[in-house]
Parts: sequence; structure tokens; C-alpha cells
Amino acid sequence: MAKVTVLTAVYNAERYLRQCLDSLRGQTLADCQFICIDDCSTDASPAILQEYAAADPRFQVLHTPVNSGQAIARNLGLQFARGEYVAMLDADDWFAPDTLEQAYTTLRQTHAQCAVLQLVQHYEADGTEVLYPIRSIATQWSGEEAFRLSLDWSLHGLYVVETAIHKRFPFDASSRLYSDDNTTRLHYLHSSLVVLCQGRYYYRKHAASLTNACSIRRFDHLLANLSMKRQLTGLSLPNREELLTLYEHHRWLNLLGLYRYYRQHLSAFSAEEHQQIQHLFAQMLPTIEPHRLPWQLKLKPGYYPFRNYSLFSTFQNFLLRLHSFWGH
Repeated sequence: MAKVTVLTAVYNAERYLRQCLDSLRGQTLADCQFICIDDCSTDASPAILQEYAAADPRFQVLHTPVNSGQAIARNLGLQFARGEYVAMLDADDWFAPDTLEQAYTTLRQTHAQCAVLQLVQHYEADGTEVLYPIRSIATQWSGEEAFRLSLDWSLHGLYVVETAIHKRFPFDASSRLYSDDNTTRLHYLHSSLVVLCQGRYYYRKHAASLTNACSIRRFDHLLANLSMKRQLTGLSLPNREELLTLYEHHRWLNLLGLYRYYRQHLSAFSAEEHQQIQHLFAQMLPTIEPHRLPWQLKLKPGYYPFRNYSLFSTFQNFLLRLHSFWGH
């Protein structure tokens, strides 16, 4: 059994892939397994992966039958994971040389189930590097504390976790983007102890990445949030109702924020995309449970949980026009 398995989903990543793979090959923790899953790349990525696999038996290359997205690709790799712990590394990111050793040592010493990495944000435009600001004075958390901190990303989602937990909760593939946030939260919630280690994950920030771009894919967040709620509902936890109430508050604020984002960027979407986005909001609103929202929130202008899309959009649009009028 390897100490750590690393999952890397790859799609047309030839520009950055060697830096990623070199950072794995150079890890000071030698007893590792590196599973790279090519998601039907059309560039030189498959050839690069085979080159590394031929030179180093720790690399294993898998291929998805059709382009499926990162979650499905990683889940294919997860089936073959034989390490005590599992981490993920995106194909355009990289680890510091001692990242996995730092994580493994911390996990063994503390008997924790999950080790959060130090996240270094690398801005591609100018090479600036900024350490992600974890908004907690603690360096160890219970699983529920880590879950709560992850809701607003006071605690980020890059870590090394026990393989048994990861295989119980594989990557959520309910949407192309954002659903991996759900996986992070479930892993935290089912860890008795989550610790911060000194291993560094270098996260490449692209100005044009899908999560930053003005794209219809941004509204995948609504699908991902609903999937998280459904998964929480299905858990057998003594405080499940409290967690559901906490999450519903978070989900409602996300929905409001996304609708306001939509109204601010109307010109960015085609007529067909407008129909899809509005249909998605119409689907999501009835799933909100108003009784779970704080009464103080319902009294704030614009925060009352209308579940009918026509009422919701009419009221929100009125408030946005009012705000624009007074703003000028």
C-alpha cells in the first residue's frame, strides 16, 4: 500500500502539465501513487502522460471514454487508489517538493483524518504569489467546525484525506463546476479531526478561467448547492437539522447573489441562455425552505424568500432599479 495517492484529471493541459508532473515526481515522500486521468484531451497531454508513466512506475494513466469533466475523471481514478490517503492536484497546478511528506507526517502525528494544505495562489499574469488567508486562528478543527468554515471558504478545499472517507464520498458530479465544493464539505464533516499542515499547494490563477468568466456555467452553482442540500438530508447525523438550517441560509444567499449577478450581466447571454438561466431559477426557488431562514433575514428588503419565479424576479428587478436610481 502506498502512503498517498494523488489524483490528477487532465484535459488539454499540455502547456502546464510537465510542471505539475515534475512536482509529483520530485516529492520527498517516495512511497506514493500518482493516478492521471486523461479526459479525452485533443492536444499533446496524453503523450506527455505516457512519457512520465514509462519513466516512473508510480504514475498510472487512465482514460475516460468521453469527455466528462473533472469530477467523473477523478472518480475513475479513485477506484484504483491504494494509498492510505488521497489528494488531488489539478493539471495546471503543482506541489512544493515536501508537500505530501508534510501532510503525511502531520496526519500520522495528530491521528487526524484530513490535513489541509497551505494554499499559495499564483497569479499567472505577473507571477505574484499570495498565501490564501485562512480565516481562523485555530490550526485544528472538528469536522463540523471545518464544514462551517468551508461554507464561506474561511477554510479552503485543498487537502489530503483518508482514502476510506474519500471512497465513501467520491467527487460530486451533479454539475460541471462547483460540485466539488460539496465533496470537500462532506469530507470535512466526516473527519473527527481536521488539521492544517505545512505542505504547499500552488494554485494557478487564470484571468479567463471558467470560474472567473462571465459564463452560463456560473449558474452551475445553483445545481451544486441543491445537490449538497440533498446529500445533507440523506445523512444520519444527530445534528442534521441544525446543519440543514445553516446550509439553507447559505444556499438562499447564494441564489440571491447569482440572480443579482445575472441582472448585472444581461448582455453577456444569448436569448437561449436567458431562457435556460430563468428556467433554472424557476426550478430552484420552490426547493428553498423559508422556515429554515432566520426571521431577521426575511425582514430585510430583497431577502424575503419568494418561491414563485414571477414574484421573485419582479420584486428583485424593482429593488435593483431602485438601487440604480438612488445610486445615480
